[in-house]
Amino acid sequence: MTLTPRIPRVVAFAASAKRPARTRFLVEAVAAELFRLRRIDLRVYDLLDAGPGLGATQRSDLTLPAARMIDAIESADALILGTPVYQGGYAGLFKHVFDFIDPAKLAGRPVVLTATGGGLRHSLVVEHAMRPLFGFFAAHVAPTSVYAGPDCITHETVTDPAIAKRITAAASELSALIDVARAAEVATTTRHTFETSAG
Repeated sequence: MTLTPRIPRVVAFAASAKRPARTRFLVEAVAAELFRLRRIDLRVYDLLDAGPGLGATQRSDLTLPAARMIDAIESADALILGTPVYQGGYAGLFKHVFDFIDPAKLAGRPVVLTATGGGLRHSLVVEHAMRPLFGFFAAHVAPTSVYAGPDCITHETVTDPAIAKRITAAASELSALIDVARAAEVATTTRHTFETSAG
């Protein structure tokens, strides 16, 4: 009997402290393109969803909304992550969120990285700061990242054709990485089952 694969759970998280926000729009744009490619179970979060409880220093002290967001990130099959760039780096609360994450839960997790900032001088934050962070987590980060400056998104519309192409590429790569992760999971489960039955 062939089982129908479960629809991938995808979490898009933007370290946005207001709505509307370009960062949240950007992660949603990648998610929309991924949805065009395949069925997904999507959840979108920003800092407002976590509420003031995100200021806790221990995971056990998180309020329920913040704890649910952390749990969703850890249990997702894939992540679309975005941060506004401040002072040449990712948002402090973006990093704070991932300080609560169990590194083992993100190992092998397909991830797309995005960021928004005030100009091109901030564009390398994705490569020089975000990518090493998720290298530490041993996540499978899509080759294509997306950085959008102030003129790339207006009135919740992508106005830069180059950014639109990067969104399309990032979503396609994420879809492929989801398939790779699933194949690896099936192989591991099959091997474990065989070893158990053989033992």
